[in-house]
Amino acid sequence: MMIQLENVSYSYRKGFGLANIDLTINDGEFVFLIGPTGSGKTTLLNLMYMDLLPDSGRVSIGKYNSDSIKKRKIPTLRRTIGIISQKYHLLNDRNLFENVALPLHVIGHNQNDIAGAVEEILEEVGLSGLEDHYPQELSGGEQQRACLARALIKDPDIILADEPTGNMDPVSSFDLIKLLEEINSEGTTVFMASHNYSLIKSRNHRIVEIHNGKLRSQ
Repeated sequence: MMIQLENVSYSYRKGFGLANIDLTINDGEFVFLIGPTGSGKTTLLNLMYMDLLPDSGRVSIGKYNSDSIKKRKIPTLRRTIGIISQKYHLLNDRNLFENVALPLHVIGHNQNDIAGAVEEILEEVGLSGLEDHYPQELSGGEQQRACLARALIKDPDIILADEPTGNMDPVSSFDLIKLLEEINSEGTTVFMASHNYSLIKSRNHRIVEIHNGKLRSQ
């Protein structure tokens, strides 16, 4: 699924956001977004998720665009997008299986289908056997892989990853990027934000840089 931003600007009440962003991410592409804290990375991803709508310009995600999308259609769009963030947002009162299964319950999948889907995705991300563990019983790397599993369970066309390695050690960070690359090799579009250039510079993917709300390719 293609992502396209055309002359997109967004401003916060208390300060500057993004200015005149033009960016195209092709279907099945893996792109890194690099930039320091506060440069606009999260804002850019929120616009792609249509959690924010631009003040000017247009955001297009597949057949949907910010000019014409109806509010009731935004949840339909979001079913095609998996989100991974630096803050894990796992529910502490639910075990790993229940956390990963949650998106399928929300969508309305059959209970019998959910069990098999969760088992399959946990194996894919290397968490088989931990189904009964609660978030606080998992390492940081395991929690982030749990978030990846929860994003993948919907079989999304796009993965948006916002600083997913920010709280991880170098080995776990490397393993997560390898997992994202494997997912991308199966056709999923991946857009990953990071401030750690040394982690991504040798990965052979396109890198775009954001600084003070303005974008440039490297």
